[in-house]
Amino acid sequence: MGDKVSIKLQKRELRGKKVERLRQQGITPVIIYGANIEPIVAQADSSALARIYSEASLHTPVELEIDGKTRLTMIKSVDIDRVKHNLRHVSFHAIKQNQAVETEVAIRLIGIGDSEAEKAGLVVLQALDRVEIKALPKNLPDAIEVDVTGLTEVGDRVTLGDAKLPSGVEYIERDSGRVEEDGTEKPRITDLMVASVYEPAALQAANEAAAGVAEESAPEAELAEETTDTTDSDQSKNE
Repeated sequence: MGDKVSIKLQKRELRGKKVERLRQQGITPVIIYGANIEPIVAQADSSALARIYSEASLHTPVELEIDGKTRLTMIKSVDIDRVKHNLRHVSFHAIKQNQAVETEVAIRLIGIGDSEAEKAGLVVLQALDRVEIKALPKNLPDAIEVDVTGLTEVGDRVTLGDAKLPSGVEYIERDSGRVEEDGTEKPRITDLMVASVYEPAALQAANEAAAGVAEESAPEAELAEETTDTTDSDQSKNE
């Protein structure tokens, strides 16, 4: 995990629709909740909170200071203004230093451009960019790194099993409940492909084929949208 991320909050008095006044003053409303604590409504400087969100996102512990006390938390959810692109509201979930947390982190490819495959003119394409992990807050990494320098030819691949997990970190294995009819062993999360080697011409052909399917589907999508709009319009007139 990188440097500690922290921010100072203030108790919030305004609730409901009145919080719009805070936003107009450059203040963002927040809430802190978690097991065995009463929800705490608070507020923070919008610019400072935006920096914290940029640094921590949804996977790095954030230390909150409020009324002289500190709480270790993680950002649980954010409400972002789609037009102004600023934070309208942030929810923090309180966590404990000695209790493992589950979160999602990025997958970072190491050695892009240095593999024998790329030196031969082939393309390494990333297929998986995030993965769920479990670890104590102090052990949470910024990303899971997977080395691709060993890729040499078309079809070569790296999986989550090729990543070197930091100490104290484990993948979260989700059981879909699906039963293999042929009796074969269910694939494990470590079998998931992270990146693979492709021949440029074959990759371009696949992209062009996909684009052609999208173009053919567009008129149908437009017709469906027009039909939906007409139906909604007629319904609103009836109301």
